[in-house]
Amino acid sequence: MLAMYSGQIGSFSSRDLLLFFIMWELELIPVYLLLSVWGGKKRLYSATKFILYTAGGSVFLLIGVLGIGLYGSNEPTLNLETLVNRSYPVALEIIFYIGFFIAFAVKLPIIPFHTWLPDTHGEAHYSTCMLLAGILLKMGAYGLIRINMELLPHAHSIFSPWFMIVGTVQIIYAASTSPGQRNLKKRIAYSSVSHMGFIILGIGSITDIGLNGAVLQIISHGLISAALFFLAGRVMIEYVLLI
Repeated sequence: MLAMYSGQIGSFSSRDLLLFFIMWELELIPVYLLLSVWGGKKRLYSATKFILYTAGGSVFLLIGVLGIGLYGSNEPTLNLETLVNRSYPVALEIIFYIGFFIAFAVKLPIIPFHTWLPDTHGEAHYSTCMLLAGILLKMGAYGLIRINMELLPHAHSIFSPWFMIVGTVQIIYAASTSPGQRNLKKRIAYSSVSHMGFIILGIGSITDIGLNGAVLQIISHGLISAALFFLAGRVMIEYVLLI
């Protein structure tokens, strides 16, 4: 867990894209171990599905990091403060944007890249679920705001209407799917996917109010979802003790 914390803190605090990518990857290893060692009956299936989804998204993240760092400069740099002031041709900026978006859409998650989340939460120990829902999902939202919005603003303005559509569909779809789950942790997981739709709406709105709302939802959902998984875990423990 401490190793996972280190990777997450490194991702949120890094001022360099390469360091961001390294911490993004280091965080996956402890999560895989937490799932595969201390999970339920299908823990290996869930852990493998998690690592395949997230590692697959990381390939696009690496391509985007290398492309954006090496483009149009005699002195390649990955410093975020320097990259903010760099401009790109529209077509190239869209390509960079799509690469980063896929990586962050898997982590957030955004439909149809969300299927790993219910399976992971359904088999993970409740303490691992608290960390996944409270912090891990927010790394994707942070990446969209910190990189896609800040470094690639023109491409973001092009894709923002699609954010609004996808966010609305995700809210309704996941909220409708949640009540039908027999596993309590899966039910909470689908509710988390629905809540992520509000963050997508805020990010796609390109307004100060919308972005502030997205950040507020990131913080509040981190607290609420962790508390829900804690309560679900305690209920399961008490039930087992009673039996």
